[in-house]
Amino acid sequence: MKPSKLRRQITLVAARLIYERNETEYYRARIQAARMVSKNRVPAVDLPTNDEIRAEVRWLAESSDMRDENDIDVARLQYQVLPDQGVLPDRFDAYHALLIPLETVKQSPRYHPEGDVLYHSLQVFELARNELPYDEEFLLAALLHDVGKAIDRHDHVSAGLDALDRFITQRTRWLILHHADAQSLREGTLGVRAARRLSESDSYEELLLLAQCDREGRRQGVMVPDVVEALQYVRSLETAFDP
Repeated sequence: MKPSKLRRQITLVAARLIYERNETEYYRARIQAARMVSKNRVPAVDLPTNDEIRAEVRWLAESSDMRDENDIDVARLQYQVLPDQGVLPDRFDAYHALLIPLETVKQSPRYHPEGDVLYHSLQVFELARNELPYDEEFLLAALLHDVGKAIDRHDHVSAGLDALDRFITQRTRWLILHHADAQSLREGTLGVRAARRLSESDSYEELLLLAQCDREGRRQGVMVPDVVEALQYVRSLETAFDP
């Protein structure tokens, strides 16, 4: 289930209390943050776990080398707490915000013995980087193709693309949109007309490669980069962004 806006805001404020003010008690930081964010009593379902707060603290610490901390905080608040005010954050903050919840999304061990969706996504990214290390749009498709699973498990592709709107290019969007179709194509279950339409795209070969990485990125015990490392690598490739 996607965390509520209130829960995300409490998580961010609690993380700030720990990171900037050296608060050591997660319980105390959580309660103090809830009082700062809301004048009303906060339901238990909107109180973040220690792991959620810890992930934010780690993000703040590791991001300090990337950009000014105030920029990071403002961007994350705009995207996660105030997404409807019309101000776009740095797109890499948006990617990070969508990737982190995947660690709590478990999958069927029959099809995904590797475990949670984040671990799978990082495996797919690493496989994709080994194949096309300089193709930023392809690498983002590999890293972000399952972000919708933390939003809507029944239609994760549409949910993910809605969340990524304005933060990815049309080519990355097309790769994510059709990555499930490419799996069906590999399995021989995709219709002839649909297969023909896919083959007409200039990115058809990369789509097949993405499907291959998606299929192979389901192993246990594989070493992968963490989210910050993956995003730092993609940022190093950053070209003129035109969604």
